[in-house]
Amino acid sequence: MPRSGLTRDRVVAQAATVADEVGFDRLALATVAKRLNVSLPALYKHIDSLAGLQRDVAVLGVRELTVAISTATVGRSGRDALHAAARAYREYALAHPGRAAAAVRAPDPADAEHLVVGRAAVEVLLALLRGYDITGDDAIHAVRAMRVVLHGFVTLEAAGGFGLPQSLDETFDRLVDSLDATFRAWAAGVPTKPS
Repeated sequence: MPRSGLTRDRVVAQAATVADEVGFDRLALATVAKRLNVSLPALYKHIDSLAGLQRDVAVLGVRELTVAISTATVGRSGRDALHAAARAYREYALAHPGRAAAAVRAPDPADAEHLVVGRAAVEVLLALLRGYDITGDDAIHAVRAMRVVLHGFVTLEAAGGFGLPQSLDETFDRLVDSLDATFRAWAAGVPTKPS
């Protein structure tokens, strides 16, 4: 019989908190069980494995990040929407580094729930890119570029990888402005590939 009050959602929420504190790669079932004050066998009544719990944290991270970016970009377009989305991503990733790390994993093609939340996240970014008149394959390339730039920056920032005294906020704004310039060039048909 599962422990009263313990649910799968509660286990996943605690696992996400642990991942944020110690790192997604250091998430351990024993730590989650200890935090919930249950035995490891009691935990297995709500999850099937560490890999399954990691997947659940990834789905939670993607959902939360999608809401954060969607909320930030409502009523905005172009450069304004891009900066709002980038700030939302950065704030979320710094506040929830374990969940953000989990959220970058591509879903298993057989995992319907993960695919649905992943598509929802991509749709928010595609909507942002429509403000630049970027659609089709170009939009997928633009989404990938956005993810690389934002994830790379926040990963380095969270790890203390920027030791020089210049403002990180200014660097981040300039980086997002460079994405804006790139997306404007794509939309205008300016070649961005070497000939």
